[in-house]
Amino acid sequence: MENFPVVDMGKLNTEERKATMEMIKDACENWGFFECVNHSISIELMDKVEKLTKEHYKKCMEQRFKEMVASKGLECVQSEINDLDWESTFFLRHLPSSNISEIPDLDEDYRKTMKEFAEKLEKLAEELLDLLCENLGLEKGYLKKVFYGSKGPNFGTKVSNYPPCPKPDLIKGLRAHTDAGGIILLFQDDKVSGLQLLKDDQWIDVPPMPHSIVINLGDQLEVITNGKYKSVMHRVIAQTDGARMSIASFYNPGNDAVISPASTLLKEDETSEIYPKFIFDDYMKLYMGLKFQAKEPRFEAMMKAMSSVEVGPVVTI
Repeated sequence: MENFPVVDMGKLNTEERKATMEMIKDACENWGFFECVNHSISIELMDKVEKLTKEHYKKCMEQRFKEMVASKGLECVQSEINDLDWESTFFLRHLPSSNISEIPDLDEDYRKTMKEFAEKLEKLAEELLDLLCENLGLEKGYLKKVFYGSKGPNFGTKVSNYPPCPKPDLIKGLRAHTDAGGIILLFQDDKVSGLQLLKDDQWIDVPPMPHSIVINLGDQLEVITNGKYKSVMHRVIAQTDGARMSIASFYNPGNDAVISPASTLLKEDETSEIYPKFIFDDYMKLYMGLKFQAKEPRFEAMMKAMSSVEVGPVVTI
């Protein structure tokens, strides 16, 4: 079995840059995932985010989750559950406008810390997008410009806790899916595992590593690269012992961003694009009802609808 790709971002400024870029390229082409270490977000900040997130779950969300489980009789299920996930979540929106001050039950220190963490993740996401551009032979900033739309990208965070589950064989922590958006940055628990990706028809564990950020590619990057890079199915397996923390931040195109394969990535002998052209918000409306199904029918549906999309120029920022 191949080793899960772990990218040391610190090596990008050394003589090992070429090998590091090649590792990122291989991960994007063959895994759809990689894990970043030495990524410039401080250990102290990450430790504080983890501490406050776990404290917030215990204080404000654990009892609500237990009540939900009891009300649905989930501890006594005898057959597989396919319409819900064993997770406790809340969402923070950062861009184009923040809702962090509106989320109830967050201590002021937690709000401030998550805001700082989001700012660091936003910079890391844009740095990674430029590294992808370099590997793809696209001009620097191309992906950021495509994502921009007229009001800038959408950027938000899903904060999840996966409590111990008595029936992990019958209830998934999170059902298998690909992510709809652009690039996803995950700060996951370094002690309790559960995240898996599908590679070569096998489910592979994404290894927990202290202070790493797991990167995965969403459907939009598969479209823009005309399939050179792939979004891949992944899921969370609930555990019988231990609660797993997951903080996933999604750097996505703006609602009105026009998404299509980059012209420079189309082969010279291709007369038509393999992937569709669409407005991101239209894709998201379709995705919401089909999240836990294969991505290909979504692409096909957008292909049929793409003749109605009026494409304007990419916004320059």
